Amino acid sequence: MQFRQQALSKLQSPEEIDLPVRFARPRGWLVLAVTVLVMIAASAWAVTGTVTSTLGAPGILTHAQGSYVLQSPVSGQVTDVLAEEGTRVSANAPLVKVRTAEGNTVVRTIAAGRLTALVATIGSVVTTGADVAAVEKIDKADDPLMAVLYVPADSGSTVPVGASVDLTVQSVPTQQYGVLRGRVKAVGRTAQTRQRITSFLGNSQLGEQFSKKGQPVAVLVRLDPSTGTKSGYTWSSADGPPYAVDSMTLATGAIRLAEQHPIDWLLP
Repeated sequence: MQFRQQALSKLQSPEEIDLPVRFARPRGWLVLAVTVLVMIAASAWAVTGTVTSTLGAPGILTHAQGSYVLQSPVSGQVTDVLAEEGTRVSANAPLVKVRTAEGNTVVRTIAAGRLTALVATIGSVVTTGADVAAVEKIDKADDPLMAVLYVPADSGSTVPVGASVDLTVQSVPTQQYGVLRGRVKAVGRTAQTRQRITSFLGNSQLGEQFSKKGQPVAVLVRLDPSTGTKSGYTWSSADGPPYAVDSMTLATGAIRLAEQHPIDWLLP
């Protein structure tokens, strides 16, 4: 009964409609105005602004034709080595002489190129199918270098042809000479197995290294040429290193991906 009487008395009392009401303090209006402006600016940036991201990937400097591994067609003992690592060899050039039960046999190259590795040494015994040498295929002495980067397969579709690439070369001090410049020339459509990488580079260790995190996609990078540097290529520094860079040198690439509007991240 007590609560009922209080309710009745409240209904009978006049409403206090003549009392002033303060909706917001001036400081509150200022905070609200700033918040609205920030939201408008953020929305405009999300629609009109652009963000560039990069994709890092390991790789190597080489020539576009790749390499091949030369295997011994016979079993026997190596009695003579007829070429040196790092030199250019012609097609059908003699590399090593092997003494077999039937007599001496000369193991020769298949295609012209640069001898990047020579496994056989004098006195070593080779079996049929054993690796003897690795030859990087080069048509001419002045064939330009390329870079091959091995990108994770799930990121290959994000790499556009023509994208700029900064290459950190293992044999070049970055702080002193900067990075090597290039652009994406081609992106592989299928993932590379360890065997395919080994076959292209002529090196099983590199095949294992570039595929240890899964089968990658090969990205071919054309190096930007320059007549003003010793290496013949463009660097982030003015002159680059005072020496030429060799093929089969390890490098790490930073690929600049296509620009995106921030709102694209929110849309499906």
